[in-house]
Amino acid sequence: MQKYLFKNIQVVNEGKIQSLDVLTNGERIEKIAATIETKFKVEEIDGEGKHLFPGVIDDQVHFREPGLTHKATIYTESRAAVAGGVTSFMEMPNTIPNALTPELLEDKYTIAANTALANYSFFMGTSNDNAEEVLKMNKHKRDVCGVKIFMGASTGNMLVDSHSALDKVFRESEMLIATHCEDERIIKANYERIKKEKGELSAADHPLIRDEEACFESSLIAIKFAQKYNSRLHILHISTEKELQLFSNMMPLKEKRITAEVCVHHLHFTADDYEQLGYKIKCNPAIKAPHNKEALWKALLDDRLDVIATDHAPHTLEEKGGPLLTSPEKGGTDRSGSGGYEKAHAGLPLVQHPLLLMLHYYREGRISLEKIAEKMSHAVADCFQIAERGYIREGYYADLVVVDTQMPSKVTRENILYKCGWSPLENFTFPASILSTFVSGKLVYDHGAFDESTKGRRLLFNR
Repeated sequence: MQKYLFKNIQVVNEGKIQSLDVLTNGERIEKIAATIETKFKVEEIDGEGKHLFPGVIDDQVHFREPGLTHKATIYTESRAAVAGGVTSFMEMPNTIPNALTPELLEDKYTIAANTALANYSFFMGTSNDNAEEVLKMNKHKRDVCGVKIFMGASTGNMLVDSHSALDKVFRESEMLIATHCEDERIIKANYERIKKEKGELSAADHPLIRDEEACFESSLIAIKFAQKYNSRLHILHISTEKELQLFSNMMPLKEKRITAEVCVHHLHFTADDYEQLGYKIKCNPAIKAPHNKEALWKALLDDRLDVIATDHAPHTLEEKGGPLLTSPEKGGTDRSGSGGYEKAHAGLPLVQHPLLLMLHYYREGRISLEKIAEKMSHAVADCFQIAERGYIREGYYADLVVVDTQMPSKVTRENILYKCGWSPLENFTFPASILSTFVSGKLVYDHGAFDESTKGRRLLFNR
């Protein structure tokens, strides 16, 4: 078994940064100490000037397989993920076919077992008429991350607006229930009103159509169901200041029955960015006015928001509104935001860059390195009760990321690894670089090179 010894590296873990040695043996972390000397052969890694983070766990991605593989595959997007320090992901059910039965869900696990470079889990999907299939997942509490409910428009037959269906799932599911909360009635009314007023809609209308009220009302309904039945509810991608009154920091995360997530794009972009980026940043829920971003940062840092994720959702540039004709850097014209509002798909590719983006905000003084490790690794493991991952601890799986916080890195078309081939962060320069990523003790990514000889593992849960 391969053994690695990180020497004199700054370990970012459990609220501390300490200069330590870390020894891995096969899949696991064997020893952590001020100094480690070994008599057996190891591959030594000089950690001088570097930081060691626990691998990022992204609890919300869309890797598009099966059925939408022209956009992405589990292989291509997990490859991008590990290059960004994401060692584990949880993927959503709105593929084709929608993952609405245990058998269809297991098909996705089979694909991942053969192709994913990161560790993986998949959410079971919910529709208005598959409650019995969803409840079969109670037997899979240990090996499936949760049940997903789209309480707003989504792909395929997955909008759940039936009160009886919601009541049954919240009442009887023993799994974590993750919800996308936007009120479809409010969205449709806003759309019809603004369309009538303006005629032709633009990207900047998106946060007016999918507004704060649509998010708040839907989140409130989900919380009422969860409180009624003491369900384990996790609300995804909170995007509004108004919703924050629904969440508490009055108890430790491990004791919460209702938790919330914020995504990196809602912490980074605002509605002011539609002017430059157009439909490239169209997503659901929408990126909204700047005061929401400021409120989200405050709630993240005071623990009303529990975890950071990406909601990685790739589409081709054509699907986002039009082709990139030539590079703007070379004097060409970028028409990737020129399509009609209704035709431009919602979603951003982000899984290669979440840790780097948070390191940008560390450099800006917004967040500490310790808080980054907490919100992107520790808290995700605690929130989902992931077994033996999310921390740098003896006996845990060696999911580790080596970071150089002093080496800038720029997002270019040439180094974007998503199958869709673009990023809303293109030409952005981060103050740091991801040097190496270890998945279950295997050096999968190292200074731009990949070792694809082994694959990630299925996540297990302590439930």
